[in-house]
Amino acid sequence: MTRSNEASHVRAHPEPSRVELARIELPIRVRYPEADPMGYLHHSVYPQYFEIGRIELLRALGHSYADLERQGVFFVVTKLEIRYRQPARFDEQLTLIAKLVKQTTVRFDHAYEIKREGLLLAEGQTTIACVDRQGEVQPIPDHLLATSAP
Repeated sequence: MTRSNEASHVRAHPEPSRVELARIELPIRVRYPEADPMGYLHHSVYPQYFEIGRIELLRALGHSYADLERQGVFFVVTKLEIRYRQPARFDEQLTLIAKLVKQTTVRFDHAYEIKREGLLLAEGQTTIACVDRQGEVQPIPDHLLATSAP
């Protein structure tokens, strides 16, 4: 997947009640192995794109998921929803928009849009929960909450 190392747009808001707490837009090009035999982006790839969005949003806000894992902080997907609206095809340039829309002491909710030249192709939501190395729910570290959340 071709993507820029820098996000085209990142915002963070201190108010936890806002609809959009943080946002990032990333360019994504559909790679050949991500397409089915008809040349369409396979439906199983969309959650991978969403994960790229979450990781890059976290990075843009000054945090490394790899560092968090070394510290015993992990996030697991507890809910995933996708609505497919239009197909994407091999080699098309897409825009992935990932937004943090809600946080609690133990979870983050994200919303996603995948677009081609402004046309909405897919949208989705995930909930990720913070767990320790044993998979037990733990509070999200304070430095990740509010304006610095993934």
